[in-house]
Amino acid sequence: MTHWAYDDIPDQRGRTVIVTGANSGLGLETARALAGKGARVVLACRDRGKGEAAAEAIRARHPHGEVHCRRLDLADLDSVAAFATAYRAEHDRLDLLVNNAGVMYPPLRRTRQGFELQFGTNYLGHFALTGLLLPLLLATEQARIVNVASNAHRTGRINLDDLNWQRRRYARFAAYGQSKLAMLLFTLELHRRLTGFGSSLRATAAHPGWTYTGPSQGRHRLVTIVNGIGRYLAMPLAEGALPILRAATDPEAEGGSYWGPAYRAENVGPPVPATRSARALDVGVAQQLWAQSERLTGVPIDLPPVEATES
Repeated sequence: MTHWAYDDIPDQRGRTVIVTGANSGLGLETARALAGKGARVVLACRDRGKGEAAAEAIRARHPHGEVHCRRLDLADLDSVAAFATAYRAEHDRLDLLVNNAGVMYPPLRRTRQGFELQFGTNYLGHFALTGLLLPLLLATEQARIVNVASNAHRTGRINLDDLNWQRRRYARFAAYGQSKLAMLLFTLELHRRLTGFGSSLRATAAHPGWTYTGPSQGRHRLVTIVNGIGRYLAMPLAEGALPILRAATDPEAEGGSYWGPAYRAENVGPPVPATRSARALDVGVAQQLWAQSERLTGVPIDLPPVEATES
């Protein structure tokens, strides 16, 4: 099905969903669409005030929707742990985790635990969150995890000796590419381990191509410039969120699949299976990154490794 659209999203009633970074942009659009299909949605947001405003806006559009906001700062592993603990105390299931939140092209900054901000927020925070919520996901039949990546993963390199840019000259574009490549390698290894474990939990990934996320996203000058151009050339949010929504809800979106726009080098168009770089398919690097991520975050993910087969 090439022209997959909002109307193709299956009924989500009875499903409980977490969307990170859901107070604006793609996260908000994804949460809004899922709530519109009947899902119980938790907006996981760094800014609680903006998150509550987003929840109210969704409820105004979908009065029968059940939408809640909870604070989550992915740049602080203590906040990640607190969010996961609170969620597990309040819920006995989790049908869908959308790892969407991220930062893009900031100058060199570090998370509370000292990680380079883009790697720490876009990837490590989500790695830890997934690990802490994994028992609920495994216990929920036909649950899914969606990791949001980017075409920028093609420019990424995983430097296992300096993941946090402590010994290299900082390059914000390269750091962003590394964080999004890490998300695809995480998806690859997570899918391999889930398959080996015999779980029905699916790990998928998606990217939004070139989507205009609005002026509120331009916290840094480079993002403001890109968004300014994108206002006229990029897809609107309702279309840009569709690859994420397809990865999250389409029964045909198998574990390990990757979704993105169909046209113009995967920048615009309806959601279809996307391509990924050879580096995003490197099982050896994925396994090493997984091990380092467990060490850096202090969150072991209780899934046995699967030996790589020779090609």
